[in-house]
Amino acid sequence: MQWVKKDLLQYIQAKEYVDTTIVPLTPFHLSNDTELPKSGFQGEALSIFINQIERDLAGRVMLTPNYTYLKNADKQQEVARLNEWVEDVASQPFNHTFFITFDSKWKKHESMLNGTLLWLPGLQSGDLYAKEMHSVIHDQVTQINELIRSYWETME
Repeated sequence: MQWVKKDLLQYIQAKEYVDTTIVPLTPFHLSNDTELPKSGFQGEALSIFINQIERDLAGRVMLTPNYTYLKNADKQQEVARLNEWVEDVASQPFNHTFFITFDSKWKKHESMLNGTLLWLPGLQSGDLYAKEMHSVIHDQVTQINELIRSYWETME
């Protein structure tokens, strides 16, 4: 389910089945022109990833709005803010929260997050609409879906 009215109305009716939230972590900056194309590419790629994951795991996953932060922000402050999101999410029957990002800097703070960090390495640039890129994305989405399902199995 996505953060749109239709899906949220459906969620209200089916809360007991939706036990997982996915929070996309998206860095923002305009201060470095040479990094802007990479940032734009990764933002687009992350959107493709999370939308495919949400479709594949429909009925059990709620996709939150992107958590956007300044790329050079203090990650400890961002961890505190993210954990506030998780606290709010915990008021619903969610058992799992996954944070998905291309930003490797989150790995240093992973243990402080009240959820599971899924870092997507590798994609820096390219043509998101090329057949080869679709294959790479499909393979990574499949692996992420298997990982999320493994967390569900440990709770059953």
